[in-house]
Amino acid sequence: MSTDIWAWVQDTHAALTEAGHHRLAAAIAEIAGHAVDGRDEQLDALHPEALASARALGLPWVEVFLRHWRLQSLLNKRHQGEAALGEAVSLLEFAHREETADCPQSVCAVQDFTICHANIDGPGYVAERLDVLEETLARVEPSRACFDCLSREYADTLEDDARPADALAHLDRAQARIQAAGGTASLAFGHGRASALRRLGRQEEALAAYDAAELAHVAAGRRLDEDDRRKLGVGRALLLAELGRYELALELLPAPGEADRYPDIRHRWAATAEALTAAGALANDAELGARLARWAAYLDTAGSHRPCLDLLLTATRLAVRRGARTVALTLCGEAARKLTQLRSTAGVADQVAQLSAQAEALPAPEAPGELLDRAEMDPEQYVDAVAAAQAEAPGPDLAVRLAVGLAGLGLGRGAAAVLWERVEREPGEAETARVLGELLIEAGDGAGVGRLAELQLAGSPPEAYWTRARWAAAEGRWAEVGEHCAALFAVRPEAVNARRLAAGAATRLGDHAEAQRLYQELLTHAVEAAEAGPEQLHCTVQESDLWHLATAASANHDWAVVREAGARLGLEFETDSGPVEEAWQLVTVRARRDGGATADLPAVRTGPATARILPVLGGDVPLNHRDLVVFSPARLNDPPGPGEAEGWRPVFELLTLLDPAGWTTYWLDGVWPGEAEWLALRGGLQEAGFAVWAYSGTEYAVADPADPEGALPGVYAAVGVPPTSGAAAADAELARLTAGWPHPLCWLELAEAAGADPAPHREVAERYGL
Repeated sequence: MSTDIWAWVQDTHAALTEAGHHRLAAAIAEIAGHAVDGRDEQLDALHPEALASARALGLPWVEVFLRHWRLQSLLNKRHQGEAALGEAVSLLEFAHREETADCPQSVCAVQDFTICHANIDGPGYVAERLDVLEETLARVEPSRACFDCLSREYADTLEDDARPADALAHLDRAQARIQAAGGTASLAFGHGRASALRRLGRQEEALAAYDAAELAHVAAGRRLDEDDRRKLGVGRALLLAELGRYELALELLPAPGEADRYPDIRHRWAATAEALTAAGALANDAELGARLARWAAYLDTAGSHRPCLDLLLTATRLAVRRGARTVALTLCGEAARKLTQLRSTAGVADQVAQLSAQAEALPAPEAPGELLDRAEMDPEQYVDAVAAAQAEAPGPDLAVRLAVGLAGLGLGRGAAAVLWERVEREPGEAETARVLGELLIEAGDGAGVGRLAELQLAGSPPEAYWTRARWAAAEGRWAEVGEHCAALFAVRPEAVNARRLAAGAATRLGDHAEAQRLYQELLTHAVEAAEAGPEQLHCTVQESDLWHLATAASANHDWAVVREAGARLGLEFETDSGPVEEAWQLVTVRARRDGGATADLPAVRTGPATARILPVLGGDVPLNHRDLVVFSPARLNDPPGPGEAEGWRPVFELLTLLDPAGWTTYWLDGVWPGEAEWLALRGGLQEAGFAVWAYSGTEYAVADPADPEGALPGVYAAVGVPPTSGAAAADAELARLTAGWPHPLCWLELAEAAGADPAPHREVAERYGL
């Protein structure tokens, strides 16, 4: 194999673009960057459509490419294990079929397969990983990028086998072969060398390895991005903490929020935190413990059993040092459960047993004489006290308090275990079952939710339907939400919260008529606020219910209901009937581009939940100038602080396109004519019924025909043509308004659509390098 993967990507991108498959071409260009930089939301948005397009066009090599990079995101950035195993196995099989075997990306499916097993249980799958990697490396030239990746994966496997010296030697040999083939090792190669050196106790050399890798990366003409800086920062921080250079370690350690956002740095972050707390350089408190527990819970759900256990052991050691007995015992229980999911427990089973003994030996607090105020206590001391009270006098209230306390510390599964014991003994305790359902849903425990619903079905069917509806909503199965809520309404027609949930599900499905019907029923069944007790407040009409009703009615063109809901909200309208089309305020509507990225669009709010889009837009946003849209009522940005109101606009999420205005977009490119000339052009176009929106900033420049080394300030803009006019009229107006300009503008596509001579525009494009 010698095909250059990135040369193939460029050729494929060009071919797809030429064939008119622009969205698939864009996906191929963007997906690897999304995967490497941790832009999970954008990747998840573009992948399904791109994969479907590749399959529909019969492009198996493109399918391999797309699926590999999604797996890179799932495995490396999100640290999934068993959750991604099915896809890793499937891709490995697909990538080695006759029609895909020669694809330059096919070999990478082997790396995906081995990473997945490393996440599940690295030491447990050492032999299998080494075998498949050795076979694959034997048929990959050192000049290929895949050789770098596979060599690093081989070294990681040796480290999992407690052979860091062999891992370092392998990396050195691989790097020599890469250099002999005329290449340079990747920045990630430096991470591999630093990891092996650290395990050998050679921290100073590991720091030097990071420095050398970074210098080589920059010397090769590459720049460090945010992902590189994050990983280098946490890697160096760990080494510095172990060397006792705590102040510099703290300086380099990414903020906790960064580790919350990027799972791929959490294992080194946690190890650094443990070293720093041992030295008193970082607080070993309940907040740190809760953070590590949440990360472990995430890995548990992802099926990454070995990393989960490693994190649980770190969290337990810190909890024991804090004297947090209940938390430590709960963590030990989780660690013992993870042992049963490993293929190899050598070296870790003893650690779990030792930590369990240490946790049991911690002093047990005495039961408090009165109910405790959770808000006034350290959260770990609170659960210790409640656990002591529960042991002395078990009851549903204490069980719920203990579970809620544990859940607040990131121990959702342990919290659920407390309530399971109660629910199975007393299945009629509705509040206990309700809290248990919330915990199971929050933990993503589908099996537990199903088990609870079956128990509820025997004694209280409405509660069972409610549990199933909430679980379906948590998984985004919106049609099922509606089905479960309908079953609930049949036996409990007055249910209010279920109507909120069902209406939200209908909105997600685009069934705005159903959403409106449910919100109107909610108003009928709601309890009057003056008559509601504290436990019935959720059954009264909330302000958000009225906003959602106005939104659904807007999507249905039901302006009478929009006005009724608006009146209850205290809104005033200029007219008493007909469509609500007013000028309220400037807002920002957040839409989605084809590639999954967000697009914040200025708009004029015309009613409670409607707005007209202002910019003239291109093809990657499915909207255009003067389109009337409906947006969700929840504001996405914070209100302005003191002195910040100027220029502030509320941001709302696009819900649906209500009335397309039918404008067509053409592009204008060329030399910036000057402020006065541009304003005259814009005003003239607007007066003639057209629209223009400039996209270029001050940095945009075009070639200067008079100076091959120079450049001229440029302008790149979109011209909007309404459905009541046409391309020919726009072409003529542009020609009239720009006549006599020293530097003519180019509007090639518009000229072609108008039937005008495109030659002058092609000449302008060539002359100014457009």
